[in-house]
Amino acid sequence: MFEKVGLNKREAKDMVESFFEEIRIALERGEMVKLSGFGNFQLRKKPQRPGRNPKTGEEIPITARRVVTFHASQKLKSLVEKSFNGHGEPGDD
Repeated sequence: MFEKVGLNKREAKDMVESFFEEIRIALERGEMVKLSGFGNFQLRKKPQRPGRNPKTGEEIPITARRVVTFHASQKLKSLVEKSFNGHGEPGDD
């Protein structure tokens, strides 16, 4: 992909890392990140909840945390759907 935009590998890597860093910073500020035609990223708080150790069955608390959620845009969903032949396999378009 870096060749398509006329960058060398190092420049492309730096650009992608900077892009994701900007997304991270915006999410930390509590902002929703909207990428037109792609989707939305949002930071969501999950409260503490009870969990269970699968080996022992012992109940253990799962600590509260923040998670990044992503919702794909309708455009992205449509493009992905078009690339499949209806059987869960990529088409030969």
